[in-house]
Amino acid sequence: MREVVLQAPGDFAEWRAAARGLLAGGVAPEDVSWRGGDEGASLFGIESAAAPVGAVALPRELLEIAERVICYRDAEVPARLYRIVWRALRDRQLLARTTDADVDWLRKADKAIRRDVHKMHAFVRFRRLGEAAGRESFAAWFEPTHRILRLTAPFFQRRFYGMDWAILTPDARAIWHDEALTYGPGGTKDEVPGSDIVEDQWRTYYGAIFNPARVKIDAMRAEMPKKYWRNLPEAQDIAPLLAGAEARVERMREAAVSLANPRSDKWRSRVQDQQTLTDEIETLAELGQALDRCTRCPLSCNATQAVAGEGPAAARIMLVGEQPGDREDLEGKPFVGPAGQVLNDVLNEAGLDRRRLFLTNAVKHFKFEPRGKRRLHQNPTTAEIDICRWWLDKERAFVQPELIVTLGASALRGVTGKSASIGSMRGQVHELAGGTKLIATIHPSFLLRLPDRERAANERAMFVADLARARELAA
Repeated sequence: MREVVLQAPGDFAEWRAAARGLLAGGVAPEDVSWRGGDEGASLFGIESAAAPVGAVALPRELLEIAERVICYRDAEVPARLYRIVWRALRDRQLLARTTDADVDWLRKADKAIRRDVHKMHAFVRFRRLGEAAGRESFAAWFEPTHRILRLTAPFFQRRFYGMDWAILTPDARAIWHDEALTYGPGGTKDEVPGSDIVEDQWRTYYGAIFNPARVKIDAMRAEMPKKYWRNLPEAQDIAPLLAGAEARVERMREAAVSLANPRSDKWRSRVQDQQTLTDEIETLAELGQALDRCTRCPLSCNATQAVAGEGPAAARIMLVGEQPGDREDLEGKPFVGPAGQVLNDVLNEAGLDRRRLFLTNAVKHFKFEPRGKRRLHQNPTTAEIDICRWWLDKERAFVQPELIVTLGASALRGVTGKSASIGSMRGQVHELAGGTKLIATIHPSFLLRLPDRERAANERAMFVADLARARELAA
């Protein structure tokens, strides 16, 4: 009988090294005893089972599953995995035999791990620790069902690259500091600070996206099991939100049809100004005055007014959105509607002061479809974006920002003159002609349209990370 002691339960590299040696030595599963390092056993005879690199070849799918399943919280996992890989060397079609007891266990364990990883991605909540050398630091406490920290830490590394953080679990901790990811021993909840401003922001965000008309308590509990509630700041609001859901639905019904601001009827009688525009514009103020007389495309006929950019003339960061919305069209200022409120919250969380940014849009007039007395947003066409690019280029020339953040695909085309998906551009820093840097991210209105709360939370976290990276680059 060969005895193998694993010092770090859930460590795939340690298990794989031991299993590879046993397989190369032809040691059958029934001749191996697997133990944890805390059981007081000693490694016996395993040295003689060492195998040269490449001596054992297993299906890639099996190795990928094993790397996840080794995290499954069950003392029998190392032995069961070894039995499966032993059999897979002799039966290359083993994983396809879904009725096999070992394969059935493996698939179910893998599903449980992937679900646990998904929950950790969605429900980790960071608390702010402070700031040093211009870099903020955060910490989070989480209690996963299984030992999945090493599986999930790279996700948070990508999403929160621009800040230092630590995630503590009962089994281990992951630390991202000075752009290096390290692991350490488990911790306790007392090591993470209590409530802070970030926690208040989570509560505000959850209350804003809570839709009382679509409450399904059983589905909510399935997606957000109660065992996670004690570590979620927004959980304390769930009971009162559910209690008031029926009353809120009734208020929504009463307010379903609202009268438009009288100024919104201006589009019905607006007459085109045929004044020809010239390049004789020398300041941003003159640009705004000329913009309101623009008739370069039909959008000027119906909008209440053009909406010029707003912010310091020497701003280091310029944020470019798609086009004004209904509120922006009425007030003549960018990002003052619902999407603007989301943007304000995200800017605060990313450590950016809106007053020091220059905010504008790729298209300067509100494009909409009349629906009774309401005006429904319509996406601008590429032709409309390209025509309006003259104005955006003028704003860029006056402001000369060091960094441009494009919010959405329309903004990306307005800045670059080319159509590209956000996914293909996001996560990288691009350089434009003249040396200006570019970061592409989502438009805040995208978050308002997401019905899936977990996805909305993940997308919002990525949005914050994008803006935090912009802050660092411009610092």
